[in-house]
Amino acid sequence: MTDPLRIDIISDVVCPWCAVGYNQLRVALERTGVEADIHWHPYQLNPDMGPEGQERLGYLAEKYGISADDAAKTQQRITDLGKEVGFTFNFAAGQRTYNTLAAHQLIHWARDFGKAHDLKLALLKAYFTDGKNIDDTDILVDIASDQGLDADEARAVLAENRFASDVGEHISFWRQQGISGVPAIILNSKYLLNGAAGVDQFRRALNAAEAERALA
Repeated sequence: MTDPLRIDIISDVVCPWCAVGYNQLRVALERTGVEADIHWHPYQLNPDMGPEGQERLGYLAEKYGISADDAAKTQQRITDLGKEVGFTFNFAAGQRTYNTLAAHQLIHWARDFGKAHDLKLALLKAYFTDGKNIDDTDILVDIASDQGLDADEARAVLAENRFASDVGEHISFWRQQGISGVPAIILNSKYLLNGAAGVDQFRRALNAAEAERALA
């Protein structure tokens, strides 16, 4: 039996295109029947963001040099793309973007228990669908606990910043590989797809990667 196709996803928890891109990939996997072994890797879009966060539309307008109206139109486009692949965005007035170092540390820790994938998806839902502050310790601990992880240990991981250095090293590694935006999705450690490429493009890439593996 062929091993599952390795897929590496470099992503940030507050990146809406990462939520869209992953779900496009998920639908493509379902349509092709390709079995995947997914590995999530950290990236921070806002590494200097303070603990209070920043109002999201204002942040987007400032970062990309666009108007608040244009930022809102982009969010509507993202919302529509999410619906196409079964992911719900609830962009509310005043919603804030947050620093994600703590969230990435929990995902890193969760790998030891085979829970990184489930935790990543839960964090995306918590932020984009439920509007939660994913830099709040109590919220993060509750999300981890809901995924079957030990709440006390999750709290200790966050209190100690136990994996901050590991997360930083992983981010530095991917930047050194030329990754400057997310999502960056790598099939079979070889084929890179940037952004929310679309279900059809993911489907074609999956089929090509599987065909090449069959010939190896």
